[in-house]
Amino acid sequence: MAETSPTRMNLLTRRSQLTLASRGVDLLQKKRDALMREFVSLVHETTEARKWLYAAAREAHRALLLAKSFDGPEAVDAFSQGVPVLSEVEAAVDNFWGTRVPRLTVEWPRHAAASPVAAEGRTVAAQEAFRALSRALVQVANTESRLRRMGEEIKKTARRVNALEMAVIPGIRSQIHQIQQILDQQEQEDIFRLKRIKSKIEAGKR
Repeated sequence: MAETSPTRMNLLTRRSQLTLASRGVDLLQKKRDALMREFVSLVHETTEARKWLYAAAREAHRALLLAKSFDGPEAVDAFSQGVPVLSEVEAAVDNFWGTRVPRLTVEWPRHAAASPVAAEGRTVAAQEAFRALSRALVQVANTESRLRRMGEEIKKTARRVNALEMAVIPGIRSQIHQIQQILDQQEQEDIFRLKRIKSKIEAGKR
């Protein structure tokens, strides 16, 4: 930190800065701890979402093979034309302790989408399986993007805490100590000077 003039005003300023920096560390530590709790929870949630995704992918693949085997590839392809899996997808942003986290908001069709081509049961089942796979993909996207964003914010917050604790606060305390030492020394010199003046005045009266 830059050198500071040893004045009482600067001493008060540095003490105020030390108080603010200490409060900042406390708030950042609370934020870091909250982010860590959310991160740990998200690790479990992300793991479960990936299990769901893998299971949904296997089921969708199996359902598609069955549909093509029983109903025929042409019927499956014809049914899939113009049949949306999702109704609407929007990107939203959540705020957690000042951390902006992206989130996909999806509107899912309540029922299987209609098609101008009559479909057998296996083909309809395949459509439902791929709708479930789409839900799983969105869930994984949400949890993993949130997990990644939380991880980045934890690292950034930890760096800020370390900077305050290891550099900023020790620097301010060092300046306070130096200024206090100089002011104490000046005070002692003033007292000594006043004593000398008093002694000279008393000696002159004799």
